[in-house]
Amino acid sequence: MADIKTFAEQLVSLSVKDVNQLAEILKTEYGIVPATAATPVMVSAEAGSQGEATEEQSSFDLILKSSGASKLAIVKLMKEVTGLGLKEAKELVDAAPKPIKTGLAKDEADSLKNKFEQAGAEIELK
Repeated sequence: MADIKTFAEQLVSLSVKDVNQLAEILKTEYGIVPATAATPVMVSAEAGSQGEATEEQSSFDLILKSSGASKLAIVKLMKEVTGLGLKEAKELVDAAPKPIKTGLAKDEADSLKNKFEQAGAEIELK
C-alpha cells in the first residue's frame, strides 16, 4: 500500500509538462487515450485493459450561452437555481457565456437545461 501511496503522491506533484509527456507515453506505448483534454491522465483499475471502450460521461457542466429575449426571467431562474442574490445572479447572466453549475448528474443537468430553455435562455451541456 505504501508503494501505491508514493506513486499517487508522485502523480499529484507532476508539472503540466510532465503530465503531457506521461499522457503521450500512455497513448503511444500502451494505447491508453485520455477521455478529455481537461483531464490529461485518468488512470484507474479498469483502464489497465487494452480493449476497454471509453466510459459514458457521468458529470455535466451547465453553461449559459445567452439569456435570450427574456433576461429578467433568466435572472430570476438563475437566482433560484444557484442560490445567489439578485445582483450576483444578474452579473452571472450578463457575463454569459458562463458556467452555471458544474459536476451535475445527467438527470439534474437535463432538468435544469430544460428549465432555462423554457425561460428563453440558450444553454449548453459539457
